[in-house]
Amino acid sequence: MSKVNKMLDQCRKPSGWLGRFLLWTMNIGHSKVTDWGLGHVSVEKHHTILDVGCGGGRTICKLAAIATEGKVYGIDYSEESVAAAQRTNKQSITTGRVEIQQGSVSHLPFPDNFFDLAIAVETHFFWPDLPADMREVLRVLKPGGRLALIAELYKGGESGNKIQRHADKFAALMNMTLLSVDEHKELFSKTGYSDVQIFEDQGKGWICGIGSKPL
Repeated sequence: MSKVNKMLDQCRKPSGWLGRFLLWTMNIGHSKVTDWGLGHVSVEKHHTILDVGCGGGRTICKLAAIATEGKVYGIDYSEESVAAAQRTNKQSITTGRVEIQQGSVSHLPFPDNFFDLAIAVETHFFWPDLPADMREVLRVLKPGGRLALIAELYKGGESGNKIQRHADKFAALMNMTLLSVDEHKELFSKTGYSDVQIFEDQGKGWICGIGSKPL
């Protein structure tokens, strides 16, 4: 495997020392787009929240700081990511306010109607079966619960960052499913979500899609 392919594979599933370094950089690099995306979502102090593809765990930290009377769960299919996220959130795990485990978005280890909110930052374009996985997240949301997909890369986005300017090349190399604004709307609607909203920051090439589980 070439060096480029190894690095791209690490983006999908971090492992080893390179994976740990990548997770550290992701915690820093994804912070601003995460804050922007969360600015479009109402996070309440009592909420039970799921971070799908929690990576290095910084988003969990942000959510736990808001949901002070609730609980935040993280899931990631990378063992290295789970370990990193657990280190990042060690204190909150000790107090029982955060729980992080290894698993797949395709088979979430949670009961029906469990979460008030689910967040996915820079991960949904890697999901194995995007429509089926959207329905799996819908299953674990409470009626009225919401899913927010946040990313700094999408089809047809403005070239506000270097990654966005090479979107098609990245998608082909990494087997990513990149969607346009309209395709994000269609994805939410066709997989059972209501009250769909799509937000863009065209200057930065950021997107945030939000949908609710019908009451």
